[in-house]
Amino acid sequence: MNIRVYYEDTDVGGVVYHSNYLNFCERARSQLFFDAGRSPILENGHFVAKHVDANYIKSAKFGDVVDVKTTLVTLKNASFSLLQQIYRGEEKLFEMTIVLVYLDFEGTMSKIPSSEKEFLSSI
Repeated sequence: MNIRVYYEDTDVGGVVYHSNYLNFCERARSQLFFDAGRSPILENGHFVAKHVDANYIKSAKFGDVVDVKTTLVTLKNASFSLLQQIYRGEEKLFEMTIVLVYLDFEGTMSKIPSSEKEFLSSI
């Protein structure tokens, strides 16, 4: 998913503020669902971040167009992990592994519905 870096994404020096890389990755994860005609908010629950391991490699700057690439790493009964990498052209700027768990609307970790597991396995 391509994302343009706007002024609001940067610090006073025009460098992307560190937390915005996480926002870019969140947008890309949501877009995976939207591109498939789905919503990341499911009928009986939703996914929440449990763990993030982030590596800031180089800085994106105001005006850059970056590409967020997302790959499924593991898929378990109630959780899955993704590798998300942000590139400017061929240059890797950021990467993270995120573990997401499925919670029902009571806030209890639950098994991921089979239709969602099928979708996630296609990422």
